[in-house]
Amino acid sequence: MKDLALKYGCNPNQKPSRIYVNDGRDLPIEVLSGRPGYINFMDALNGWQLVRDLKAATGLPAATSFKHVSPAGAAVGLPLSDVLKKIYFVDDMEDLSPLACAYARARGADRMSSFGDFISLSDICDTSTAKIIKREVSDGVIAPGYTEEALEILKSKKNGNYNVIKIDESYVPQPLEHKEVFGITFEQGRNELEINNKILENIVTANKDIPDSAKRDLVISLITLKYTQSNSVCYAYDGQAIGVGAGQQSRVHCVRLAGNKADNWLLRQCPKVLELPFVDGIRRADRDNAIDVYIGEEYMDVLRDGAWEKIFRYKPDVFTAEEKRAWLDQAKDIALGSDAFFPFSDNIERAKKSGVKYIAEPGGSVRDDAVIECCDKYGMAMAFTGIRLFHH
Repeated sequence: MKDLALKYGCNPNQKPSRIYVNDGRDLPIEVLSGRPGYINFMDALNGWQLVRDLKAATGLPAATSFKHVSPAGAAVGLPLSDVLKKIYFVDDMEDLSPLACAYARARGADRMSSFGDFISLSDICDTSTAKIIKREVSDGVIAPGYTEEALEILKSKKNGNYNVIKIDESYVPQPLEHKEVFGITFEQGRNELEINNKILENIVTANKDIPDSAKRDLVISLITLKYTQSNSVCYAYDGQAIGVGAGQQSRVHCVRLAGNKADNWLLRQCPKVLELPFVDGIRRADRDNAIDVYIGEEYMDVLRDGAWEKIFRYKPDVFTAEEKRAWLDQAKDIALGSDAFFPFSDNIERAKKSGVKYIAEPGGSVRDDAVIECCDKYGMAMAFTGIRLFHH
């Protein structure tokens, strides 16, 4: 198949629309179900590159949850603790495969943002993973293949209209890529930079100790950033992104945005949140929204009289600012990657509030000394990678 006609482009008024390989080769994809659109393919192809890189760097199955051409979550297939199973709402499922664990992590890191996601999987989609996908609100999935049972499960989603794409994992694009804006074509070499532990060797802080688990998390954060709209930063822990800040003009706003998401991930593990008394039969999206509001500053939106009765069996106590701060103060050993240098130490100050201990950033700011000094104040270890990871 040389090209594939799409219903429309980014918006319904943008017609005609199609995808094709500009060197005349066949498309490396096969649509097994549904009718993916322009943005679906943008998410699918960026996400596929991300999980391909994650697997190459870690040797583990990988998954990502994409929304509007940036990852809401990304992870590798490490086992899930009982707490993680509960906050990812897979505690009723048995024998989760490594790939299923990867997707549960990727989807669960920021469930508000992952709602209606496009999924990318590094490995053949198995039954365990398909069962998780089946019950989530999602637009589609791309993978190098599907088991027969997994494909039947996915084809039954959305009354048979769920988008399922198979990609040829041997496909290698041309070294030059092109993008057109306002009738003008841009050309550049593809960003084929390999991200692995070697780029973390230049540790510039007094603390030189970055354990292997933190190196893995830093690599995950940097690979995630390679496919995230810039400016961007990524907090990572335990084999997954836990907070992605994308597309902000100010770097400290990226750090705050991603830090707030990481804080939410941490707060969701607090017993006070785990034990919220939801009414029977509450929809998954309503439950996710209620948790997000309950742990935020607008908590009275779900606790006021006339509102809580629709969500909870009885009215929960307020999750006070002091309780939240006490829980977050237990966080430690979290990794933070940045797609460009930190220009001011306020970024480090904000990262500290979310338990960050390990940082990877390019370096090269005129204020590097101040940033290093701030890291040293908190005993953080920071590596200068020497590489920028802008993505647009």
